[in-house]
Amino acid sequence: MMKKYLTAKLCPALFILATTLALPSFAADDSTTGMAGDGATSNMDILREKISADKKLVVANNMNLTDAEAKGFWPVYDAYQKDLQKINERLVKVINDYALAYNKGAVLNVTAKQLLDEAIAIELAEAKLKQSYVPKLGKALPAAKVARYIQIENKIRAIIRYSLAEGIPLVE
Repeated sequence: MMKKYLTAKLCPALFILATTLALPSFAADDSTTGMAGDGATSNMDILREKISADKKLVVANNMNLTDAEAKGFWPVYDAYQKDLQKINERLVKVINDYALAYNKGAVLNVTAKQLLDEAIAIELAEAKLKQSYVPKLGKALPAAKVARYIQIENKIRAIIRYSLAEGIPLVE
């Protein structure tokens, strides 16, 4: 009971913190690129590693894997996270691009269309990635545990999406 309670409290706090730190500043001036200096990059890498370890702990605490399942699951999990990171990088880029456009004033229609097209492409890429990993997960886990893992990922992504939506202003 306590493990699930701690996991439930850790997950939202962890990912809201992570997305808040990754979120570009919409109040910054036009010269802001959203890119950090070397010291900040190093700190961001440390934070990313900590978040990755904490996420893995949340997953481990909620999957209830046997030793045999864990042996097959964790390599697939790591590969999925690596592929998901590429999608996350695209998401950060589109958010940064929007921040730059937003900070210049009214977002031009052509820019809005490009950003919208990329945002939808990112959502489709995430769904395709998840779909491509279900059979891989199925080789290591029974279907119920595959579904549980996908639920955990969906909940984590929902927290991230909510945090992003909360911090990103609507197009003017």
